[in-house]
Amino acid sequence: MTGADALRHPVSDTPTLWEQAAAALILALLSGALLGPIFAPQQQETPVLRLIWPPIYLVILGLAAFRARRMAAAWPAFIPLLLMAVLALASSLWSQAPEVTERRVLALVLTGVFAIYLGAVFRGIALPRMLTAAFLALGVGSLISVFAFPGFGVHADVNAGMWRGLWYEKNQLGMVMAVGLISAAALVAAQEQKADRNLALIALGVCALALLGSQSKTALIMAMLGAGLVVLCLAIRRMGPVFGVIAVWCLGVALFGGLWIWSEFSVEILALFGKDPSLTGRTEIWDAIGRMTERKPWLGYGYSAFWLPHAEPMEWIRHETGWRVPSAHQGWLDLRAELGWTGVGLVGAVVAVTSTAVLIRLTGLGRQEGYWSLAYLAAFLLLSLSESVLMRHQDLPWTLFVALMTRNLMVNRPE
Repeated sequence: MTGADALRHPVSDTPTLWEQAAAALILALLSGALLGPIFAPQQQETPVLRLIWPPIYLVILGLAAFRARRMAAAWPAFIPLLLMAVLALASSLWSQAPEVTERRVLALVLTGVFAIYLGAVFRGIALPRMLTAAFLALGVGSLISVFAFPGFGVHADVNAGMWRGLWYEKNQLGMVMAVGLISAAALVAAQEQKADRNLALIALGVCALALLGSQSKTALIMAMLGAGLVVLCLAIRRMGPVFGVIAVWCLGVALFGGLWIWSEFSVEILALFGKDPSLTGRTEIWDAIGRMTERKPWLGYGYSAFWLPHAEPMEWIRHETGWRVPSAHQGWLDLRAELGWTGVGLVGAVVAVTSTAVLIRLTGLGRQEGYWSLAYLAAFLLLSLSESVLMRHQDLPWTLFVALMTRNLMVNRPE
């Protein structure tokens, strides 16, 4: 390479080892692993956890500057991020806690920049490979906490005996391990190097064990759905278009059949999974929130301002349900409470555009990445129906969704 070429191409397109390590560390922090349960065991806000993030944000900005050319190529992804940030910041005008809203909008933007960095720089199979390695490490750490430090890694309350690993509770462990399983399945499907396959097989075993130990039903369905889509896409690629048409038709029939069965036998199905018809009180929460959001249907109560302790909405929900509810446990309903139907419409449009882009690029980027985008998108949408993961300011599932959106909307296509 000549001196002029070096000036034009000063940075390799392949993520460096230190970039991969930095990205994995940030993802671990976004998942809430270890530090939260240690420094805030009651899930309370503490200055220690706040002090961790300013240097992390500086690292994010440094990573983005280091990959300025790739970030510039990802400019379409900045448009939805900007629109969501503007709406969230505008909500400080009617928010119950303007300072909280403004602070968390800043976090939303900075973690969004990190997500765009992931999607722009970790191209093709590089993102599933890094995720597989990162979540394998978290899975190993969780197994160590379960067997070596059960007082920390195993629930002792109403979920006694269920594994929680490095997190506050079992559903967090299950969700992270489900994403690890999906990423490992994509790494196998990409059929790159023998080392990748070995890494993926180890991760599949560790993540599956930790997931089963958590006994998280939602995470189990996520993993089955995501990994199942990877296997289906791989089979269609090998068997040909005729098999693909038949498989899609069968899936459609199974989907509509499943919806009918659910509508007729939902109580029996929930009992089979050990759940009561109220979904552990969630239907009562949803009903109470629905009545509360009718007071401010279009703009909501302000970004990240609905569930603040001692705020009017939370106290009213607590009075209606009889306990201090931490969230709606339903992403779209939480979004409606914070930003009204305006926020729901905006995020819904972002999800629709992203989903369309993923489907269009299945034959290109999909093959390169082992169909990770399709698999994770399906799992994320399922998760959004039971957890508050939409437009979160420091949240692993939302960060990975924005990364997925970026890699599928980029002008300079990575395949």
